Amino acid sequence: MTVYSAVKKRRSIRRFKKKRIPYFILRKLVDVARLAPTAANFQPLEFVIVDKKKLLDDVFQHLRWAGYLKKKGAPEEGRRPVAYIVVLVNKNRCKFPQYVQTDLGAAAENILLTAVEEGLGACWIGAMDKKKISGILQLPKFLSAEYTIALGYPDEISKIEVLKRSHKYYKDKNAVMHVPKRKISAVLHRNGR
Repeated sequence: MTVYSAVKKRRSIRRFKKKRIPYFILRKLVDVARLAPTAANFQPLEFVIVDKKKLLDDVFQHLRWAGYLKKKGAPEEGRRPVAYIVVLVNKNRCKFPQYVQTDLGAAAENILLTAVEEGLGACWIGAMDKKKISGILQLPKFLSAEYTIALGYPDEISKIEVLKRSHKYYKDKNAVMHVPKRKISAVLHRNGR
């Protein structure tokens, strides 16, 4: 699979099969995240793999899922993530806080694209109770939980469609997710505007 095809295939997946992800794959996802560029190469990010049933349940309670879908956004019991990677910022290594969101984005995208390559579905979640998740994971104060990436083998379909009236994603009567995206002609400029 090429990087381009992984990018085109990647969608946010929120429903998963109840099949464990081998630890070596989860470790691989963290490995590609640590290789992402960071401001001045300070490498302020750390990662927690969560794949223990009790912790999965505890973390799940503090995540908010697919706001546009309201109550239908959260995966039901039996289709919840089988693993999470919680992306942390080590405040002792964060020398350029103005760039940390860029560092986080690069690391998260590496995880998401490698997950596609491994046949996994993933959902990058920023809507979460960071304090509660930090407590569940018993993080020291110098580590800040910033994002959670939900993982599993996909058990839903998500499609890109051309943005027409609204940017809001939605599910049709067959539970297929539709994600409107702007056309390239609407976003591409050459040599200026």
